[in-house]
Amino acid sequence: MLHDPPKTSAPDRPADTQRLQTGALLIIAFAVVLFLLVQARFVLISLATAIILFSLTSDVITFIARQRVGPFRIPNTLASLAAMVLIATALLTLTSILLAQINTVLVTTLTYAERAPSAVASLFTWLDDDSQMAVFNALQSVDVSSYLRIAAGQANGITQATVLIILFVGFLFAERIWFQTKLVSLVGDTQQAERVGKIIQSIIHRVNYYLLVKTVISGITGAMVFVLARAFSLELATSLGIITFVLNFIPNIGSIVATALIALVAHVEIGDPTITLAVFLIAGVIQFVNGSIIDPMLMGRALRLSSFGIILSLAFWGAVWGVPGMFLSVPIMVMLLVVCSHVPNLRPFAVLLSREGLPESEKMLDQPIDRDLFGIDRD
Repeated sequence: MLHDPPKTSAPDRPADTQRLQTGALLIIAFAVVLFLLVQARFVLISLATAIILFSLTSDVITFIARQRVGPFRIPNTLASLAAMVLIATALLTLTSILLAQINTVLVTTLTYAERAPSAVASLFTWLDDDSQMAVFNALQSVDVSSYLRIAAGQANGITQATVLIILFVGFLFAERIWFQTKLVSLVGDTQQAERVGKIIQSIIHRVNYYLLVKTVISGITGAMVFVLARAFSLELATSLGIITFVLNFIPNIGSIVATALIALVAHVEIGDPTITLAVFLIAGVIQFVNGSIIDPMLMGRALRLSSFGIILSLAFWGAVWGVPGMFLSVPIMVMLLVVCSHVPNLRPFAVLLSREGLPESEKMLDQPIDRDLFGIDRD
């Protein structure tokens, strides 16, 4: 007796087709977003930096608005204008200092370009002569001047980015008073808009706290490296201190690069392996104590970020946006962690991104943030 082969039920075929279409659309959407991130990176990096600076100054505006001149309280508009002037002045000042130090580094690099290959090759004296000569020839063949010209060209873009960031921050300040109204209109529900507002405030508070702690720790580390370089009479002491301060905002990798850089400069300038080793060890201890002991102690449980997640974020944004992406990787990851924590379908990603598998809960979202960055009650 012949039996008919089992037939696939009709409802299963549309479901399979729909899943395939959904997967294909997700892949296409990711490719389009990635393409836009790469192609518009200059504008997007400036916009992301402007948003972070705008959120960072929200407490500054509140602090200024609480101040009194006699019986009068400073208007919120005047406080916003004062914060805008402070941001513009700080950005332009930092940009001029950074460009001056970059110029100093470039000029000094040209000065030591001839000595550097032999100095670096001398670090490989523990190998045979052929290996040492191979290192020397490889470094000698590097066209330092072409790399310096590229670096100088990229440094000029810093000024353009600074101006664009100031403009973005100015427009964000202008839209600040209408943000809550737009949020209610966008969501369409007052309670839901209040919940979204709390999520945004949580992101702002966590990013601000991270930047505050990171700035203090990086400043202390940069000052200690400056003192170390001065103690060994290094010509680039000021530049090394500033570069260390900047590089410490890049998680994990920045401190390693800064430590290797000061040791390399010490070896090129002094040429004594013993002194080079001493500088390297002291700088390493400074970075370890500040970055691995004091920094986590101050951060506490405020960020709750997975170390592996930080590395993935650093690698992804570094590949998409280069060095600026590395600086922005942690704030972006903090934002993703908070958002995924309060979206039920995305909560598994928040568990993976969190350090202890315990992302932010709804109860934590309902807890009011009693104090701002200045330690003053918000009420």
